[in-house]
Amino acid sequence: MGRVTVRRPVRKLTASGQRRRPDALAAEEPLELRVSGKPLAVTMRTPGHDVELAHGFLLSEGVIGSPADIASARYCDSVDDQGRNTYNVLDLALAEGVPEPDTGVERNFYTTSSCGVCGKAALDAVKLRTRFDPSGSPLSVTPHTLAGLPDALREQQRVFATTGGLHAAGLFTADGSLLAVREDVGRHNAVDKVLGWALLQDRLPLHDCGLLVSGRASFELVQKAAMAGIPLLAAVSAPSSLAVELAEENGMTLVGFLRGESMNLYTGDKRIHQS
Repeated sequence: MGRVTVRRPVRKLTASGQRRRPDALAAEEPLELRVSGKPLAVTMRTPGHDVELAHGFLLSEGVIGSPADIASARYCDSVDDQGRNTYNVLDLALAEGVPEPDTGVERNFYTTSSCGVCGKAALDAVKLRTRFDPSGSPLSVTPHTLAGLPDALREQQRVFATTGGLHAAGLFTADGSLLAVREDVGRHNAVDKVLGWALLQDRLPLHDCGLLVSGRASFELVQKAAMAGIPLLAAVSAPSSLAVELAEENGMTLVGFLRGESMNLYTGDKRIHQS
């Protein structure tokens, strides 16, 4: 799995004794995103699908809305002590006529693996208006379809099966088919990667898809879904109060505690129908 996992020796203690063994860890490395050579953000991520991550990030920030908005993406200016490229700096050039990110919003360039919006200094800049309004989407799914999604997602979590240490996000259709699944140490990075995949496939707006996340439903994940036009977000854990408020404001369906046939419908329950 290359840079996606790292093997380290561990001393394993159990009730029956102890032993030393190698353990696989999910890799975590910084990725600096630049736009036209200017630093925009640094995120801690699991290497892989970096170009998708960058496209999804810029989509969720309202900078781009189609693959044509990006002229190029290239790794640059990042070498280790032996002069080898670390592939930890990605520079994207916007297409002619696409405005650069708003320089009026000051940023703390570092964002942690668990937080997608904490790097923004101005709270007024946190809420973004989507160009792909999800409220009118006719997407409709059954509880039975939703119930089968977490297991289907887990089956495609190749790195989680090895390390047990990654979040996952997946785009799914009304019949429960998973179109794309991405893993990352950061839940918001996993979402950016699947959104970037969809954007690069020219599938936006995603009015006919739902988004499944392996953890909780936070404000930033609802916002990212809204920015892609996704009308339904399902999470295996709890939503936050702001996540519910934002989903309601955007006319989205928010499902939490999706575990087997049990789930909580917080907003937009009209999209969940009995078969």
